[in-house]
Amino acid sequence: MGGDKLKILILGAKGMLGADLLEVFKGNEIIGWDKKELDLTSFSLTEKKIKELKPETIINAAAYTAVDDAEENRDLAMLINGEVVGNLAKIAKELDIPIVHYSTDYVFNGKNKEGYKEDENNIAPLNVYGESKALGEKLLQENTDKFYLIRISWLYGKNGKNFVETMLKLGKEKDELNVIDDQIGSPTYTKDVAKLTKEVVENKMPFGIYHAVNSGKASWCGFAKRIFELAKIDIKVNPIPTEDYPLPAKRPKNSILLNTKLKPLRSWEEALEDYLNN
Repeated sequence: MGGDKLKILILGAKGMLGADLLEVFKGNEIIGWDKKELDLTSFSLTEKKIKELKPETIINAAAYTAVDDAEENRDLAMLINGEVVGNLAKIAKELDIPIVHYSTDYVFNGKNKEGYKEDENNIAPLNVYGESKALGEKLLQENTDKFYLIRISWLYGKNGKNFVETMLKLGKEKDELNVIDDQIGSPTYTKDVAKLTKEVVENKMPFGIYHAVNSGKASWCGFAKRIFELAKIDIKVNPIPTEDYPLPAKRPKNSILLNTKLKPLRSWEEALEDYLNN
């Protein structure tokens, strides 16, 4: 793309993914907004502020991500992960600029053991969080053509609460841990998602749906064992079925996202090692 600087608005800039996006897009003209700068649930204010700013690209990394809490807070999840996205898509269309938005493996029911390709149209979420993200996908696609819909899964990064940090904390407190072994997915590092987003945006890839996950797959139990191994924490990890650890939100059993459109990201094990070393 040469030396062109882009004026990019990153929403959800203080979140786990947002923080890494701010980092990788350095060198462009970056505006990072979080809740304090803009209440995305106020549609008219959002439209006014974004139109005044005149960005050349919007990246929406703002989301309601508390999967279990969403069961109780359905309206809020649907608003932030659904209606807000539709509003941003409309604004992007009026400004005639691309919008990047992130979705999740939880829009699928997990019955397909082979994993899910980008064009999979059997959207059948098992929980409210998944439903809210599916609504966001639908409203994005209905309200603009210039979109990058990037699905991600099992996300961890240095700027937020995540499974890796939880395991490291528990590893210091306990000698033994039970971890679910019958849910399979692709653990993914936010830094890699951010880098891939930059490639997609700066290379002006064709608009559409992409999957950004680290290569390979694991169960939560396998993921946990690798975390302890790399962190040199001596702890006994017992594999258990989902039934033995009931949570408010039902999870898909197989939510592997297949990346068939972009060059594969590094393996989840390599990404995890990088994260722990940093």
